[in-house]
Amino acid sequence: MALRQAAFRPFTLAFIQLGQIRANKGDNIKHARDMVLKAASGQGHHKKPDLVVLPECFNSPYGHVHFPVYAETIGFTPGKVYDITSSASESVKMLSGAAKESGTWLIGGSIPERDTDDGKIYNTCTVYNPNGELVATHRKVHLFDIDIPGKITFKESETLTGGNTTNFFDTEFARIGLGICYDVRFPELAMISARQGCQVLIYPGAFNLTTGPLHWELLQRSRAVDNQVFMGMCSPARDLTAGYHAVCLHLEE
Repeated sequence: MALRQAAFRPFTLAFIQLGQIRANKGDNIKHARDMVLKAASGQGHHKKPDLVVLPECFNSPYGHVHFPVYAETIGFTPGKVYDITSSASESVKMLSGAAKESGTWLIGGSIPERDTDDGKIYNTCTVYNPNGELVATHRKVHLFDIDIPGKITFKESETLTGGNTTNFFDTEFARIGLGICYDVRFPELAMISARQGCQVLIYPGAFNLTTGPLHWELLQRSRAVDNQVFMGMCSPARDLTAGYHAVCLHLEE
């Protein structure tokens, strides 16, 4: 059942910076599930979160050769009830079950999605309510194409197709706008979300280590200040021996 837009109230948010993405998709999915349930429990030291977030491309290594192999069909239509039990996506089934078992809202990072109609591959985020229902999706709009000689060359557009819609979902504590990674570099998407009444923007991401460290926090602060919204992004951890934190920005930051 769809929720009406709620007045914003403070809520607890947990970002899961998965750092063990391997070649075995089943292992990746199981690891993500275990971490969602662990985060949702509060681990005995923290308040149970209202919302849990996974990073971009959590079920697959990130690369052109991997996207077609790991892609799953989802077949979600906004406004229509989605039958989880009939879903062809093992990732969607896991995420739905984890959200229901933990009793939390869950932004399921993103996975490579193969469209059932045109066969194109998208980078797609899925969202679940505490009952495990799939309530929203977002296909990454802006594809990351970069060529810095001697540093990094990568073009998502060689295998992925960009989405063409803005997307949000309503909870009992906020209206939350969605984006994925490179989407944050384009202020228009955040502006549209804010004009649609979003008080919070959350973008799963996986920034590269060449330009990423320069812009990760800067871009989040910019989108937050531009639109007077809260902004958060969740990226995989790169150094498993180090401690990390994700940034969530206040309206006045």
